[in-house]
Amino acid sequence: MRVLLVSLLLASSFLPVYAQESTMNKSERYDSLDVPFSSFNVDSKNATVFKLAHEHVTNWQVEMENKLQYSNQNSNVIVRLYEDLNTPKFIEIGMGGPPDAIFWVAINTPEDGYFVIHEEKKVGWTPDKPITATHSSNGGLTVSVGPREVVSNLDIAGFTIREFTVSGMNSTTDTPPVISGKMTFSFVSGDPSQNPIFYMPFIVLAITGVIIIVLLKTKNRSPDEKKHISKNVTT
Repeated sequence: MRVLLVSLLLASSFLPVYAQESTMNKSERYDSLDVPFSSFNVDSKNATVFKLAHEHVTNWQVEMENKLQYSNQNSNVIVRLYEDLNTPKFIEIGMGGPPDAIFWVAINTPEDGYFVIHEEKKVGWTPDKPITATHSSNGGLTVSVGPREVVSNLDIAGFTIREFTVSGMNSTTDTPPVISGKMTFSFVSGDPSQNPIFYMPFIVLAITGVIIIVLLKTKNRSPDEKKHISKNVTT
């Protein structure tokens, strides 16, 4: 028991310091920007382009907070995430004006073209719930509205975000879809295996395993062995 207490004290004193020193993941990338409503008042052929300061490779998350004021309930705004504007591969997220608040997610690939993978005609999104798109090498693409997943683990053969576009009109003669507000974008990416703290659970498990083995060996000693050890200690 004394061995267990000493081991746990050593582990507890070591792990917080180690965690504090290891939380910085050099592979992590962050981008955050506010897109004003005027950027959406363009047609899709002349969509407003935003090139990100960092490439977000494979393991990434995008959070969108839509605080736009729509001009009417038939208005839509469209966000497209691109690897490269010169290639026909993108992830599209569309949000319509209230009260219907239509919401859809679509994918465009060179192999399969454009297809909608999720669509809700009524109250698909609300301004108080962020829209989150997540991609990982193991899980594929997942899209959520607040805590609710609407697309789960869709394989899109990998995806690196380098830029995105916004628009809201089908043609230049359409009524502008939004009249005020903004949409906030937050991008984060990184390889968790490059962060030492990623291995912390395995370290804790290894320490625990060693402690258990030591305790079992101590407990299972025969009375003669215990007497022999005790005699050696006293002498």
